Parts: sequence; C-alpha cells; structure tokens
Amino acid sequence: MKFRQATWRKSNEVLEPTVFELGVLGRGGTKIAEPDPDIISIVGETDELIPENMKRKEINLPGMAEPQVARHFSRLAQMNYGVDSGSYWLGSCTMKYNPKAAMRIASSDRVRRLHPFIPTEAAQHILRIMYELQEMLSSITGLPHYTLQPAAGAQGEFVGALIIRAKHLDEGERQRDEMIIPVSAHGSNFASAAMAGFRVIKVPTSSEGTIDIDALRAVVGERTAGIMITNPNTLGIFESDILEISDLIHSAGGLIYYDGANLNAILGWVRLSDMGVDVAHLNMHKTFAAPHGGGGPGAGAVGVTEDLKDFLPVPLIKKSGNKFYFDYNVPKTIGKIRTFYGNSEVLIKSWAYLKMIGTEGLRKVSSIAVLNANYARRKLVDYGYKVAYGKERPCKHEFVLTLEDLKEYGVRALDVAKALIDRGLHPPTIYFPLIVKEAFMMEPTESDSLEEIDEYVKAMKEIRELAMEDSEALKRAPKNSSVRRLDETLANRKPILTWRMYIKLKASR
Repeated sequence: MKFRQATWRKSNEVLEPTVFELGVLGRGGTKIAEPDPDIISIVGETDELIPENMKRKEINLPGMAEPQVARHFSRLAQMNYGVDSGSYWLGSCTMKYNPKAAMRIASSDRVRRLHPFIPTEAAQHILRIMYELQEMLSSITGLPHYTLQPAAGAQGEFVGALIIRAKHLDEGERQRDEMIIPVSAHGSNFASAAMAGFRVIKVPTSSEGTIDIDALRAVVGERTAGIMITNPNTLGIFESDILEISDLIHSAGGLIYYDGANLNAILGWVRLSDMGVDVAHLNMHKTFAAPHGGGGPGAGAVGVTEDLKDFLPVPLIKKSGNKFYFDYNVPKTIGKIRTFYGNSEVLIKSWAYLKMIGTEGLRKVSSIAVLNANYARRKLVDYGYKVAYGKERPCKHEFVLTLEDLKEYGVRALDVAKALIDRGLHPPTIYFPLIVKEAFMMEPTESDSLEEIDEYVKAMKEIRELAMEDSEALKRAPKNSSVRRLDETLANRKPILTWRMYIKLKASR
C-alpha cells in the first residue's frame, strides 16, 4: 500500500491515506438498492429526468468493506483533538464542552428530515424553537429584535455593519463613512467594516489594556458611523469606561456595535443594552455551546434596538396567536443575507443548551469561566510568566501572556505551543492579538475542573523550565503527535488546499 507523501513535510513522514487510496475496485461492504418502481411510476425513468451531459459515465467509488471504513475513520478521529479529548484553552474562541443532550435533540429525525421548502404550517415546531431562542437572547442581552440568519460571527459582523450603514443613509447622513475599531479587535472586524463600505479608523490601547479614551476623542466626529467594540476585549479586560465610550459615540451621532465573541464572561451579569449597545452579533458556537471549529457550521445571531428593527434581514420569525410565521414586511431591510434561514441545527443546540441551563445556570457559567481564568493566570505568573496588559487588575474569561522574555533562550511562543502538544494538551491561541509580542492567549472556559487547570499550569511550568535549560528540545517538539512540525514558509507559499481524487481507481496497490 502506498501512502500519500506530504510535500511540505520536513521529514519523510507520511499521512493517513484517503479512502480513494485505500479502496480496491470490486470490493465493497454495501449494495446500492435498485430504484423503487413506485417512485419511477410517479416521476418517470431516470433517463428522462437527467440531461445527457449531466449523466455519469462511470462511478469510481472507493471499494472498501465496512470494517475498513470503520477503522479508517476511527484512526482519523484518534489523530484529531476536540473538547471531548481534553482542555482546549484556545483564547477568544470559548471552546467549552458541548452537552450531548443538545446534540441528540438537534439530531432528531423530526429536525433532520425537514426539507427547506416545507410549508410553514408543517414546520411549526422548528419555527417555535427559533422564536423562543430569539426571545431568550433578547432577555440575556436587552436587545429586543433578532435575526438568526447569519452563518457565523464574521457574517454577523458584516450584517451589523450593513445595518449601521443603512440607518445613516436612511437619515440622509451620507458623510458618516468612518468606523472606529480598537487595534486589539478581531481581524474580522476590520474586514467586515471595510466590506460594508466604511473607512476603518484604528484607536490604540492604553497601558491598562483598554481603549485609549483621549485617542478615541481625537477621531470622533461628523464622519463617525460607529464603533465596533468587544467587551471584555481581546486582552480579557473589561472596558470599564464603556458608558463614557457609548456617550461619546452617541453624542457624535454614531452607533455602538458589539462583537459578541467574549459574551461568555458577562452572561447574566451585564446586559448589552446597559452598555449602550445598538447592534450586536452573538456566536452560538462559542457562548451557547454549539460545537466550534473543525470547519463545521456556526451561527452569528444579530440583535438590534427598537430604532434599528426595520433594517434587519428578511425574513423575520414572528408569532401570531399560537402560530409562527416568516415575516417579509420589513420596510427598510438590508435584504436577505443567507440561503433559507441560517444553520438551523446549530441554533437548535443553543436553544437546548439555554433551556437546560436556565438563568442561574448562565450566571454560574460566566462566574466559573472568570474564576478559572484568574486562577490560571495567577498560577502562571507565580511560575514566571508575564501578563501583557492589565497586570494589576483581574481579567475576565481569558488573559494574554507575553513570552517575549523566552527569546533570550532562543524560544518562541510557537515552540511552547508545540511542547504542549507533546503533553497531550491543545495549545492556546498564539501571536494574537497582534499588539502583544509572542502572545499566548489563554481561555480555560467553565468546562475545566480545578485538577485539569492545575495539569495545564504544571505543563506550562515544566516547559518554561525546559526552555531555560534545553531550548533545542523545545524546538524539536512535538514528537508524540501524528503530525510533526511543518515547514510553515512552504505551507504558506505553496499550500495543499485539496487532494485530487483519482479519476479512475487502480485495481491494486
């Protein structure tokens, strides 16, 4: 059997072959059923339905028996790492545990077998779930109106920016073409604002890790459309001047956009409306326990104030008596921004999570997340690690270390991250935010127990000691993983983005 070579590999390692490489023509573990005669009698023969130029001349499916298929995908699963595998301190991503009960609900046949074109009369149960989710999000944030269409947080940002733009244009304020964004913001904020037609104005961070108010005052003016702000910010620090910031932007005629990436830190304690927020997106796949990562679907619900409800995307989910329906009567809508109505299975998982955990449960979630982050940060500081900003104030759900001092020993943040892999732990976010040199962005979430946090901290302590004693050992990490270090330069310049399937499978290997 010949394994596929990875051309960007530093060593002579090989990857797990694809099913097309493992397959052997003529071998199989299943049999494709003949077409149902009753269906043919209704819709006609296949030859009559499919145009000649769209018909397959041959089907080159991988020939594998069921045991080989099961073993192949089990091996791939063992090579992977997820929240079910262990601690996942990926800062700014809130990689919390996803309750299996919510997964089972979303996998129900009553949900999965719904066709997108089914009449609303036959889809009342799913519309009710969406409506109830909107109501719960409104209660949590204080923003009364929601759309669940956006497919991810970044698309939610784009929708929010479009709503702000549409609002100003509707009021005849065409000069408002500037969106203010802190330099510590998520990169997608800058992209979303630019895509919506705004000129991005960056504001620096103070020594405390919060927005520099004096710098903000200097850029606010008649061209200000709004500000895109995350609170707590990407440094894990609460913007204690948020009310002053809101007043400053509002008095200039701008709007407050809230990036909901870090909402997990303030659930049940602070509402977005209390901070003066006008429009916000919420990451269902972060804060509300639908799975995050792996290339799967996300969801970025967008909430707005009463003044902005007429600009929301169509359709909106409404209720009349005991019936739920799609409302297209949104007079100033920015239009439709997603096929059908978003990623419904993701939203169902979040609905189930909120139903299970309740109001007091949400307060506990944020409390434990903040407690875990502060405990881990304190322990790491005791072991010699340095906090980038806000050293004298508590963090919220996450914190950012700077590993710049380890460069004295020839060690980078990347080396420490790779060494964590050798210890069976997922590395945190590195080199973000960009304002922190050799950044290590860590978020334990509420999912980790005290013992798991201590295990992670102990590993960090050992790695720091190794960095000062034998830095070359760190540069060889990871050694205990299925994939060793890649040639990063080559991987960026000549990425392998896909694997071309064989046109025709070979009969033997």
